Amino acid sequence: MGIVSISLNEDNLAALDKIQETYGLSGRSEAVRTSINAALAEIRELEKMDGDVEGVLVIVRGNHEDPWMMRIQGTYESVIKTQLHSHLRNHKCLEVMVVSCDSRLLGKMIREIQAEGKADYVKFVRG
Repeated sequence: MGIVSISLNEDNLAALDKIQETYGLSGRSEAVRTSINAALAEIRELEKMDGDVEGVLVIVRGNHEDPWMMRIQGTYESVIKTQLHSHLRNHKCLEVMVVSCDSRLLGKMIREIQAEGKADYVKFVRG
């Protein structure tokens, strides 16, 4: 088994410990492997989609003042049929978008959202 050294901030360490505790894992390494497997399962689910898709894209993000989400919504306005923006506690925002498009375009949109590194939660629920 390979060894990887990473640096994590305090929030990431707390999250890793929470994952370990919640799932009863033997250590942080097991928590990292479990997290990787969960992320990989989401990637595979996205890759399995083919052709036209419709559904709801749910995003939780922080910093309402940061315009990155508006840029993404502008880029993909042709596929967003309806959207809802709501302010949550702790200066977070909830974005709910009904989308209808080719699965490859949806995948590109989700990858751009993830690449920003500013979303706390991103989930597509297929209709």
